This record gives sequence, structure tokens and C-alpha cells, in this order.
Amino acid sequence: MPPAPEPSYRELALKLLPWICVRCAREFPASRLKELTVHHKDGDHHHNPPDGSNWELLCLYCHENEHARAEDARAGGGGEPKKPPAAHRPLAGLADLLKEKRGK
Repeated sequence: MPPAPEPSYRELALKLLPWICVRCAREFPASRLKELTVHHKDGDHHHNPPDGSNWELLCLYCHENEHARAEDARAGGGGEPKKPPAAHRPLAGLADLLKEKRGK
């Protein structure tokens, strides 16, 4: 008899972890487990320790949001050089002008 195939990390995660999205705390019954995804905390889908320490369960919405946040951070993280702060100070002489006006 051939050996049974090893369970996928998803199957292991669903055995180890409660069926609750760790972001929104929504609970999932067995009939809706397809809406619960396994997210790799470190982003490495090949890092699957048997104790589940690199996994967290997220609902489809929170999982999408998590990856969108990571993409947004990468997109805003340094393509163009930052502009120097503005040097023009349009109200710099206002205090002196007001003093002159009060002195008259």
C-alpha cells in the first residue's frame, strides 16, 4: 500500500488554529472554511513549520487587505527622491509690518 500523501499546510493550519480570522475576529463554521485563507506571516510560502508558527488564518477580505497594504508600502517606499521642504516663507515679514502699523 503506498504511503498517504502529506497533508497540505492549509490542512495542517486548519487542524492547529481556531477557525477565526485574526484581523476581524469573524468565526467560520466548517461549511464556510473556503472563505478562510492561510497567510504566511513572513511572506515565505515555503516556510511551513509543522507547529504553524508562520501561519495565521485570515478571511478573504482581510487577506486581500493585508497584501494590498504590503503592495502600497512597497509602491510608496522610495521610487523618486524626496523633494526638499519649501524655503519660501510668505508671512515672514508680517510681524514687522504689524509693528510698524501699530507704531503709527
